[in-house]
Parts: sequence; C-alpha cells; structure tokens
Amino acid sequence: MQSSPSEAAEAASAAFPLWSSLGPNARRSLLLRAADELEKRSDAFVAAMAGELRASEPWARFNVMLGAGMVREAAALTTQIGGEVIPSDKPGLLSLALREPAGVVLGIAPWNAPVILGCRAIATPLACGNTVVLKASERCPRTHGMIVEAFAAAGFPDGVVNLVINAPEHAAEVVGALIDHPAVRRINFTGSTAVGRIVARRAAEHLKPVLLELGGKAPLVILEDADLDEAVAAAAFGAFMNAGQICMSTERIIVVEAVADEFARRFGEKAASMPAAAVGDQVDEEARASVRALIDDALTKGARDVAPGAAVVLDGITSAMRLYSDESFGPVVGIIRVAGEEEAIRVANDSEYGLSAAVFTRDTARGLRVARRIRSGICHINGPTVHDEPQMPFGGVGASGYGRFGGKAGIEAFTELRWITIAGEPGHYPI
Repeated sequence: MQSSPSEAAEAASAAFPLWSSLGPNARRSLLLRAADELEKRSDAFVAAMAGELRASEPWARFNVMLGAGMVREAAALTTQIGGEVIPSDKPGLLSLALREPAGVVLGIAPWNAPVILGCRAIATPLACGNTVVLKASERCPRTHGMIVEAFAAAGFPDGVVNLVINAPEHAAEVVGALIDHPAVRRINFTGSTAVGRIVARRAAEHLKPVLLELGGKAPLVILEDADLDEAVAAAAFGAFMNAGQICMSTERIIVVEAVADEFARRFGEKAASMPAAAVGDQVDEEARASVRALIDDALTKGARDVAPGAAVVLDGITSAMRLYSDESFGPVVGIIRVAGEEEAIRVANDSEYGLSAAVFTRDTARGLRVARRIRSGICHINGPTVHDEPQMPFGGVGASGYGRFGGKAGIEAFTELRWITIAGEPGHYPI
C-alpha cells in the first residue's frame, strides 16, 4: 500500500487500463463500499487525528462524515461522465465530444481537514476512471493512510489507490519526483499559496494541468440592515471552528459603522463565552506563535482586544496591521469598520486571496448585488464563510488558486475532453 514515488506512480499506471475500462456501476459500487469502510473506522480516525493533530472528537467525526459524503457523491458521478453530439457542417459527419479518464492523478492533501480533503483528492478522479496516488501530509500520515486502507478493504484492485508517505525534510524531493513522473497526468494540491506556486511551476515544466485550492482571507461583510444575531452566530462559527484552521475561515469581519458598535459588543460577548474545548487547539506551538505575533502586532498598532480568551476578537483593524492581509489560520479574527456598502466591497476585495466570502443583509437582492462584486470563488448571503458540500463547485481565484473540486466541475478537472468524428459519406477534397 505504501510505496516510493516511482513505485506508486508505476503501480497506478499499470492498474489504469483495467480500472478505466471498468463500467460505471462497478466503480460506483466500490466507491459506496469505501464510504462505508470509512465510517466503520470513525473511532480509529478520532484517535489518529487527536494523536497527530490535537483535533477534537467532534471535528474528527465531522471529517469522517463529510469525507464519506465526498466519496458517495463521487459514486453518483460515475454515470454522469457524458459528452455531446455537435452539429457539423460536413455532410454525413457524426461529431462527438467525449470525456475520458486522464490517467494517473496525483492528489496532495493537507492536514487541517485530513479525511475530508484526503477523500476529495482521490474520490472524483477514481469515479472518472483514473487511478490515483495520494501524497499524505507529513503531519498526519496515519490518518491519511487509514483512508487508503478503507479503499483497499472495499475491494479496490491493486494499484488503483496508492499511498506515499515521507518525512518532512524529504517533502520537496518526493513531491517533485511525483510531479515529474511521466505516468502522472493530473495533479491536485490543497495547501498553502506558497507551496501551491512551487507545485504549479514544477507541473508547468511538464505541461501537466493542476487544480490548486490554496490559502484564504475570507471576508464577512455586515451591512447596516443585517440581522445582527445571525451575523454574530455565523461569524463565530466561521472564525473559530477548528481553531480557525480551515481555508474558508472568517479572517476579516467588515462591518458598516452604523452598526459596528453594537455588532462588536455582541460578537465580543459571544467569543468571550466560548470555552477552549469548543474552539479547539492549534496544531502545534509554531502555529500558536505565528498567531500570537499577528495579535501582538495589531495591539501595538492600536487594535482593541474585545474578547480575551480562547477566541480572540480584535476591533479597529487597519491596513497598517499584518492581520489585515496575512492569513492567520488560527483562532483570531479582526473587525474592520467601513463607512458603507461601497467601502465594504473595496475592503473585501483588498486582498490577494479570493476563496470564500459572506454578506449579511435583510435585502436579498442587495446581498446578491454585493456578492457578485466580491472577487471570490464562493460567496454566501446570510450564511458563514465556512460551508462545504460534496456536490458544489469548490475553489478560489487569485492567490487562492484555480480549478474546481466538486460535482460536475470535478468531472471537468479530471477528464480529457476529446473530439471524435465518424464519416458517414465519402469525402470531397480539394486536392
């Protein structure tokens, strides 16, 4: 099951002809079994995530639930990999556009939502008839290994699902070798923007398509007509779920001045009431130190701590503070006060990132208008920035990456679109 980079890629390549020719319902059946096997291992995933990542039991069980959902959604896609007949100007010509498996797909998954994102990295590629190599995170090799164990227990043929584990100091070498291997035809990477740029450059040398889901600095915009109770609840969930270690986590709360004082009061009370157990723990001391540095920088430059405790809320954030632009990936969120709607949109877009966003207003038409002007791959009206469903097109713009996981968008990412014609009449040629 665990292999070197070359062994994993070669095993996947050898398994590809048989797997790609397997009928859609056979692939569906195996994927559904894999989802069941994942759920059978819930207790083991809880223990593994606690040991490797300090993850709470509710977060681990949510991971298993949504990860299994990702696999079941992929199972439902096996008969949705279609094509079309395109009208041709050539008499008697049948012109077809067909989607076919790309080959070996390399999935590079992160640690922060390991079961969800590990499953996402491989499930739709498998549904499309590709074989896969999962490059496990150095922080959670056991957790990611258990995903591959579940697929093996479900009856997947040898070589269809492969695992590569490495020590942290070998990460660059291993990822480079996998990207360079000629059998690998598609790559998906979820992780930091800095590493995503490296992956994209390496893949570009071989003209290999990459799907990148990278960092975020999600804005939550609160207009003067917002339901503040709903906004407070959504902001707390979005900012502090899993200690803020989610790519969609609310990092900037942009609130119109007319309601800023009242929102800050209510939100500060909510955050201060959240016990440490509900917020969760950061993955390690380095992560804690990084967040502490952002907090100290903001406080030194005039921000106000309105919720001392496990969940930190800083009011009065300005562009002079690092927290304004740097992804914290931790249990801290900043409140940015703005004069009105136009400034709120400007500030929301004042970021290199563009993954998730949210807008709160009682005027749905207004919310849609604002949402469409925010540069992000995802935007929720009257909902939190943290929201994921297996069937939705998931991904960002700008420094948050490109390409989309989820549903039919995932089919497009992990198949080749081919044009095939069948001539029904003799041809007429000018020479």
